[in-house]
Amino acid sequence: MPATLGDLPFLPAGTTLPPLPYLLVVLLSAGTVAVALRRRPPAVASAHVLALVPWIALGSVLHVLYVVGGLPDVLAPFGGSPTVYLTVATLAGATWIVVEAVSAAAERVPPLLAATGTLLAVPAVTVAVAGGVSGPGGYWSAVAVVGAVPIAALVRGALGRIEPGVAVTGGVGALAVYGHALDGLSTALGVTQLGFGERSPLSRIILELDGIPAAPVVGEGWLFLLVKLAVASAVVYLFVPYVREEPSEGLLLLGFVAAVGLGPAVHNLLLFTLTA
Repeated sequence: MPATLGDLPFLPAGTTLPPLPYLLVVLLSAGTVAVALRRRPPAVASAHVLALVPWIALGSVLHVLYVVGGLPDVLAPFGGSPTVYLTVATLAGATWIVVEAVSAAAERVPPLLAATGTLLAVPAVTVAVAGGVSGPGGYWSAVAVVGAVPIAALVRGALGRIEPGVAVTGGVGALAVYGHALDGLSTALGVTQLGFGERSPLSRIILELDGIPAAPVVGEGWLFLLVKLAVASAVVYLFVPYVREEPSEGLLLLGFVAAVGLGPAVHNLLLFTLTA
């Protein structure tokens, strides 16, 4: 039986640890891949980090399948949060090692890494939607995906005017802003239009503040969206010298920041589409 940790302070509801055998497998596998990556660090550029987007989506899809009971019993413990994200990160890291080892040309690594993640994510999404989708959930998910584009573009443009050096973060910086814009907007729409709650205690505090005037469509959730955008913008701004001086490390860490926004956003979108 998984150990529930969601009642601990500051942890999202539904946070669990898998049974001990599963936990040992995940930790040993992750440790082995981490050691291999440290001994022979792969080349890291913006394209490599962006190639991890399908893997981020895969982790979110697998967790949704876990929530709705769509994973086989033998695999279900790997789908809990946060285990699923470590599991997928390990798979992505192992794939990166293999792809770089077998690729004759360095420029082929990002597309092969992205293609492998996509080949795994597409069947998972297919399984998830096979049981039917929600019309309202699908509609508001689409609104979030489309609506986050101009919001992120405006914020990214404003950042560029404030600090032209953010251009060094390239597509990874843009992804970080978009991922958090999508997370903030999808959460606001889920709460206001679909009646969903927020699992993270800190996010719930922001969403449940008294005296916040409602805005059209997003209700009181506009404040949560604003906070997400402010935090993402500040991080991208602060990462400029880091990416400039240590591009490999800086881009990887900025990619992690992007994943922290994009992963929950994809989770929101699919969960709304399936269950609203």
